[in-house]
Amino acid sequence: KFGFLFFLSFLKFVAILYCFCIKITYICNQKGGNMFIGFDLQELVSAFIVLFAVIDIIGSIPIIINLKQRGKGVNAMKATVISFLLLLGFFYAGDMMLKLFHVDIASFAVAGAFVIFLMSLEMLLDVEIFKNQGPIKEATLVPLVFPLLAGAGAFTTLLSLRAEYASFNIILALILNMVWVYFVVKMTDRVERFLGKGGIYIIRKFFGIILLAISVRLFTANITLLMEALNK
Repeated sequence: KFGFLFFLSFLKFVAILYCFCIKITYICNQKGGNMFIGFDLQELVSAFIVLFAVIDIIGSIPIIINLKQRGKGVNAMKATVISFLLLLGFFYAGDMMLKLFHVDIASFAVAGAFVIFLMSLEMLLDVEIFKNQGPIKEATLVPLVFPLLAGAGAFTTLLSLRAEYASFNIILALILNMVWVYFVVKMTDRVERFLGKGGIYIIRKFFGIILLAISVRLFTANITLLMEALNK
């Protein structure tokens, strides 16, 4: 019964996302694009998929369940809000930090491509490359918020996306991802029962391949820009 309800909820989420995108596209066309500068439906969907794969909340379900079984409480709303604020803050302040160290977006995107590449290898080969060895033991903040939701991969991906997509599309994609994160964390046990360990495993492998392809595209696109800049 829950599996059917979960499937309907997911379809409802997708339908709302689609209608929302169509509505914004219509408003942009009516207003001549001045109301939402840079909005592009294709960019929004692409950014959403990239962040969806990097955050990988579905793949984190076994970890969250393990934390709950060990008696560590997980607050879905707190984790979602803190993660969003951290990612949003880094999205804007990260650019200033790069300028402070005289690093341009294209260079950071190439570095981010390597991080995403390593994350894809984790998902495809079932190996642990990024280890959580921090001193904080509170489950909502560590490891749920950092590094599972707002980790190095998400940080680098956000700035890497800025090299290709408009900021408005990225922020909107991030908000939609956070809505999905809240929904999954809130209903972790039921989601795992519906998908099963096999379903979660297959999803991780699929998005591992997606991330691998994304890392290659980010690298080739931005390394070309860097080479052109050097030749000038």
